[in-house]
Amino acid sequence: MGSYSSNLDDILEEDMHHWYTKFMKESPSGLITLFELKTMLDMNGMTEEANSYVDQVFYTFDMDGDGYLDFVEYIAAISLLLKGEVNQKLKWYFKLFDQDGNGKIDKDELETIFKAIQDITRSYEIPPEKIVSLIYEKIDVKGEGELTLEEFISGAREHPDIMDMLTRMMDLTHVLEIIVKGQRRNA
Repeated sequence: MGSYSSNLDDILEEDMHHWYTKFMKESPSGLITLFELKTMLDMNGMTEEANSYVDQVFYTFDMDGDGYLDFVEYIAAISLLLKGEVNQKLKWYFKLFDQDGNGKIDKDELETIFKAIQDITRSYEIPPEKIVSLIYEKIDVKGEGELTLEEFISGAREHPDIMDMLTRMMDLTHVLEIIVKGQRRNA
């Protein structure tokens, strides 16, 4: 992961004016829609789960809920993904997993997201059902079949294997690479 990671670090360390110029070249309106994001990432022919996952990622970064990513939301997303602290990332993962917004993650929500991630990454090493079972076996200590934000964060932090698995599966640096390469191509 050496040069790949340092390349993204270099990208993030560029000054804000440069980032803003790139953003405006990619999206002259100053806003990115979900459709534009999917077009930018060349995500045609995705499965329903993968499509839903991309939608969910978009909406978790659309902090004001207006249906667009503005420059501040765009930079916040990039900063979180590249430089975010563990608790910040876990809170974001939780928000992403909690598809119905009820403040709890159930097994179906997790399995849907993991299936979508595998469809996007084309990595099917571990079946989503097995991943979900492992997470609930270790983290759902009360056996309720759903996790609150607090249970999720403390459970992930107490189990390095779970944390490592989540970090690897939720790594979106490849998406950022596509965005940056697309912007550089248009620059």
